[in-house]
Amino acid sequence: VQLQAFGGGLVQAGGSLRLSCAASGRTFSNYVMGWFRQAPGKEREFVAAVRWMDNNTYYGDSVKGRFTISRGNAKNTVYLQMNNLKPEDTAVYYCAADRSWHSATARLVRGYEYWGQGTQLTVSS
Repeated sequence: VQLQAFGGGLVQAGGSLRLSCAASGRTFSNYVMGWFRQAPGKEREFVAAVRWMDNNTYYGDSVKGRFTISRGNAKNTVYLQMNNLKPEDTAVYYCAADRSWHSATARLVRGYEYWGQGTQLTVSS
């Protein structure tokens, strides 16, 4: 599975942006796709995930109510709509995927086998 994330850029605080991630290769019935982010000097942080089987979504506490993850019509695309952006949202955003969902690791980096190259989001104050 190969992942490609795009859509990052420079946005003013309070603005919105949508990231996209396209997966190619084999997918699975219990597929999960998610987004993580990593700011300079910080650990990679869970942002959001969607479980393909039932379209259930999960969010990190810092983005709840502002970010929305959704699936595309094709079974290989996921979006991250980001609203009311804050300077602390500045980071490299990574798309991730795994062939199966595990509740214990769905919010952890080690819960994902496949990773995209990352796309930079910068939010100016």
